[in-house]
Amino acid sequence: MALIKKKITVKNKQGLHARPAALFVQIANKFDSAITVRRDKDAEEVNGKSIMGILMLGVEKDSAIIIEAEGKDAELAVIELEKVVSSEG
Repeated sequence: MALIKKKITVKNKQGLHARPAALFVQIANKFDSAITVRRDKDAEEVNGKSIMGILMLGVEKDSAIIIEAEGKDAELAVIELEKVVSSEG
């Protein structure tokens, strides 16, 4: 099984709050891979498929996050999730 880890800067003007967080979780749940997210310099990891987990991180615009996916569709999952957080939205 593949483990894909990618550092991404959040460009959405709302960060990962409300609508962007809901979209992130919706896309994450389309994949079989386990997905975790954490702020760049933070040890706390949350489930990328949990709206409460994503909101708990309190990610602001221009923050760096690490998305980690493990499973057979991990690479595609990270690509799709990167589109959500790196769009200006």
